[in-house]
Amino acid sequence: MAQKPPGPSKAFTTYAWLFLFYLLAVILFGAWVRITGSGAGCGSHWPTCHGDVIPRDPSTQTMIEYTHRLTSGLLGIMVLPLIGWAYKRFGKHPVFWASIVSLIFILFESAIGAGIVLAELVADDDSVARSVVIAIHLVNTLFLTGSAALVAWWSTGKKMPQFQRGGALKWLLYVGMAGLIATSMSGAVTALGDTLFPVDPTIGEGLFQRVRDDLSPANHFLVRLRIFHPVIAIVAALYLMVITWFIRLRDVHPRVDLWAGITLALVITQTLIGVFNILLAAPGWIQIIHLLFAQFLWIAVLFLTVSTMMPDSATASES
Repeated sequence: MAQKPPGPSKAFTTYAWLFLFYLLAVILFGAWVRITGSGAGCGSHWPTCHGDVIPRDPSTQTMIEYTHRLTSGLLGIMVLPLIGWAYKRFGKHPVFWASIVSLIFILFESAIGAGIVLAELVADDDSVARSVVIAIHLVNTLFLTGSAALVAWWSTGKKMPQFQRGGALKWLLYVGMAGLIATSMSGAVTALGDTLFPVDPTIGEGLFQRVRDDLSPANHFLVRLRIFHPVIAIVAALYLMVITWFIRLRDVHPRVDLWAGITLALVITQTLIGVFNILLAAPGWIQIIHLLFAQFLWIAVLFLTVSTMMPDSATASES
């Protein structure tokens, strides 16, 4: 039986949400490092920057990379009071364990980031190894934002999920989450290709001709892989739209219905952003917005899935 929390703490919840928002800002900053080609701004040195604790006479790219390291380091510091406060307030409750999981994924995030720098999988590197690592990096980011979001959400006094509940709907949403993971992994690889092999939308005979040209065997594999992300994204989006629309039609539970509606709105919004991203040839600012809404969508689907497993949520299969 899930342990009941002693009661919500407005101060703790506020800090937990601020931690999540800061985490999202660090994630977007990391994308900006890639977009500006600043990943090699500190050379192949880590944790130092060109061998110095504080870089001397830094270039713009060095300042971008160094600032990203500082903001990432601050995130690691911020999670420590979150864990201590969670334990003091809630004890060995899922709020505390979710904060521990957040720390674990922050450590993984740091290790992956350090490995990318030390292996020089930055700047103009277009290897298969870099593609694989950044895809794994984004999956780790999803789990990190998910655990951090649950810390804040559960701290408000939400009932804990019971994994035997949820019926078929829970499993359908698990598939939707897997689809989002696959979409994010392919999106990370596509974003890398857009950065290393930018497209000039004013050249060529249109979008379809651009796609045909991208598929040419003479092109780099990152260019040829561009087509896969929109295909995977469309399949995942249609799947989630069907599931969330079904939930809203069945009137499963007010809380479940609320998150189904939010998820549906975010799926539509994210799809439109993706379309503009392709039509405008992936400018950096749209890539940032696209990544932000991907995180919002992931958190919404997570909350929707967890909501179906709460004790007072009668799912469609159980009603």
